[in-house]
Amino acid sequence: MIRTSNILIIEDDEIVARTIERCLRGNEFQVHMANSGVVGLKAAHRKVPDLVILDVIMPGMDGFTVCKEMREDPILKEVPILFLTAKIKPEDAIVGLSLGADDYLRKPFNVDELLLRVIAILRRTRNNTNQTARPETAILTSSEQKTIPLRQWDENHIIQIGDFSLNTRTFMFSSPAKGDFRVTPVQYALLYHLMSHPNKIFSPSLLLEEVWDYPDTAGSADLVRVHIKNLREAIEEDPKEPTFIKTIKGYGYTIQAEELEAAAHKTRKTRIR
Repeated sequence: MIRTSNILIIEDDEIVARTIERCLRGNEFQVHMANSGVVGLKAAHRKVPDLVILDVIMPGMDGFTVCKEMREDPILKEVPILFLTAKIKPEDAIVGLSLGADDYLRKPFNVDELLLRVIAILRRTRNNTNQTARPETAILTSSEQKTIPLRQWDENHIIQIGDFSLNTRTFMFSSPAKGDFRVTPVQYALLYHLMSHPNKIFSPSLLLEEVWDYPDTAGSADLVRVHIKNLREAIEEDPKEPTFIKTIKGYGYTIQAEELEAAAHKTRKTRIR
């Protein structure tokens, strides 16, 4: 399925675009190109791609604007986006990922690295689709995902830990501080994985392997850190003092189910009084 995926390249530099095209066509992907943001959005509407490789710096409509337009478009909002950027400041990566991009790759880039990331993103997207198509069995079909207590997985296809919940049908996440909101595809994959393995500590490199499906040579720990930061901004009352996704210094990230259940129980008792 991956080998016949449709990929749209939105890049104003023809040399870069042709280089990417040769790399992907050599691996039997279907490739379409657009030399501007406006042309790219029109091409995406004509044929919805499985992945968009998007340059950030373009004249007219830049990549950030294209990404924002796609995430607000009901037809294109689920399409994964891989940014190509010459910008190297951390805040630039934060902006792109907070707008809903899945990953970013700095220019100049290695075509083998690009190919690894493209394959991983497409595979992860397909896996997420399979999970939502069979949500009642998604956790039980893998021995790695039997660590979630069954009481936390209900008939409405909701994973519940304390007062936090994730709906695997609608991609809606519920937080006591911020209410209900729909997460991006990559946020969904990250939350699903962490909530399916409560109390387990995941290092950034392990999350890159298990959520992003990247091999050891691909991806950056900064990618994980930025996505965690953005999730905390969306979920937590005080992102600097997170209660849901916690950092275990020197090790990684975890969701501590017992603490969240105890806090939820305390809140319910207070409401009863």
